[in-house]
Amino acid sequence: MALDTTQTTPQAPPAPAAPTRPEVAPLIPSEHPHELERLAPVELVPGKALYRAVLPGVLQVPADLVIAAARKSSLWPMTFGLACCAIEMIATYMSHYDLDRFGIVPWPSPRQSDVMIVAGTVTKKMAPAVKLLYEQMPHPKWVISMGACATNGGPYTRYDRVLQGVDKIIPVDVYVPGCPPRPEALLDAFLALQEKIMEERSATGR
Repeated sequence: MALDTTQTTPQAPPAPAAPTRPEVAPLIPSEHPHELERLAPVELVPGKALYRAVLPGVLQVPADLVIAAARKSSLWPMTFGLACCAIEMIATYMSHYDLDRFGIVPWPSPRQSDVMIVAGTVTKKMAPAVKLLYEQMPHPKWVISMGACATNGGPYTRYDRVLQGVDKIIPVDVYVPGCPPRPEALLDAFLALQEKIMEERSATGR
């Protein structure tokens, strides 16, 4: 007599019923069905500027950024010196340091210069001439105070005929410490001035 070896698989218990959510009132009342299409949210589709479709690869930048980049890359410092710091300033212009690679070109006239380097002691007799040269420079213009004498009088600060800092008569943007500062210090001042020009690019003149 054969035995029945088949086994019956147990039935899985029925899944619990999902909880019913409370009915949420529609955003639009049912008494105005014709407004459903007009009040439906707009689907956001990212667009593309026309100039990118016509001229692909064109870079869009603010105008003040381009103008500031041109200004910082073409600084024309005026060539005049007042005391021993001028020797270090002249050394900075030489080929060993090569300021031309930064677009910095010395210029002999204040009419086309945009940077004044006050290199040396400013006496009260020389102060009106320095102020006149600054006023003859076109806008925008910047001033670098090079050395302790131009910054606060240096070792001659106790003398009455020495100006206690060139910032008493003209605004100064960058101060270079030292007596006298090395050419590397003046080079660092130019780099700091370039950063300041880019940071203040939204200003319209000075």
